[in-house]
Amino acid sequence: MIDGQRLLPDTLEGLSQTLDDWQAAHPGMGLLVLLPETGKGSVPALQSACRQRGIPLFGAIFPMLITPSGFSSRGAWLLRFDKAPQGFLLPSRETAADTAQEVVQAVGVGLSGEVTAPVAIPTLFLIFDGQLPAIGSILTGIYRKLHRRVFYAGVNAGSETFQPMPCLFDAERTLGDGVLGLLFEEAVKNVVEHDYPVSQTLMRATSASGNRVVSIDGRPAFEVYQEISQREFGARLTKENFYDHAVHYPLGVVTAADVLVRIPVAYDDDGSVHCVGEVPPNSMLRLLRAPIVDDCNCTLKIADQMTADGGGILVFYCAGRRMHFKDKADLELSDLAKRLDRPALAGALSLGEIDTMPEVGIPRFHNAAVVCLQCPPTGACQP
Repeated sequence: MIDGQRLLPDTLEGLSQTLDDWQAAHPGMGLLVLLPETGKGSVPALQSACRQRGIPLFGAIFPMLITPSGFSSRGAWLLRFDKAPQGFLLPSRETAADTAQEVVQAVGVGLSGEVTAPVAIPTLFLIFDGQLPAIGSILTGIYRKLHRRVFYAGVNAGSETFQPMPCLFDAERTLGDGVLGLLFEEAVKNVVEHDYPVSQTLMRATSASGNRVVSIDGRPAFEVYQEISQREFGARLTKENFYDHAVHYPLGVVTAADVLVRIPVAYDDDGSVHCVGEVPPNSMLRLLRAPIVDDCNCTLKIADQMTADGGGILVFYCAGRRMHFKDKADLELSDLAKRLDRPALAGALSLGEIDTMPEVGIPRFHNAAVVCLQCPPTGACQP
């Protein structure tokens, strides 16, 4: 997947020399850039440098980066592909179905027939603007067209303030409310885990639209969320402390296979609650409790699923998870690096995470998760 990786300082010092050296050795290279929100002003310089050299560029802006020293709001990860993958940057359309169709058309070049051999299945890596309200429906629409012809992986970019911000870019454009995609010819190992305990209470989202839950069990969603939080976990939720509590007590959408975390981030005067990620109408919900780091087996579960076949690892860590664990999120990253036998990790803080459901191949959208993407044995991918 990636044979070169470099963390540049805020000033992008050494950018030109790095690109010149890489392009001399790999004339067909492509570039994926991860920036922290504080570094969004670097986008024009990156675009200009890549345009001058004819290097395909794709990039996204995240709340923070994951660096060898931990979470950081400084620098820029430059991830080199020796052979530029097929990529696209698309604005969202009026409906989720229309956006899904645009993605399918962009991916469809070179995909034909039903692929069944695992070694032949490419990986579709998607980065969405976290402000999009119907990412789950977009993923479903993509799956209805592509089915199991690709493995699905991805994350959400954007601002941790959940305010609109252009956060996706290529060599020519910068946009928000869209999706960036890369199609890798080979399968890329992708592991997503959250390890959140589930409450006993089962509820129904009787009215919901996109990422907005209007009512639960026929009552205003905020009222029910407030009531269950106190009854199940003793959390006294008010409108003033809403976000401080919500990150510790997210909602869970019950599926046939598992429970998908949905972190509430805002509420309306009518009592509706906005989440990171879509909540389908009439879906069954449970209240979740974020674990303390000492009781969480997330890193162990990830390490058990990752293969030791060489190549490097990229990590994306949910911003809501970090807000819950606070300083101990750094300890979880250190533990993950140790379990994966990596001296340091590279990646970014994300606002939603995507994987492929085992066995059935359906894409899923998560909150509060840790994502690990493993490069194939041919890659170095080390910081």
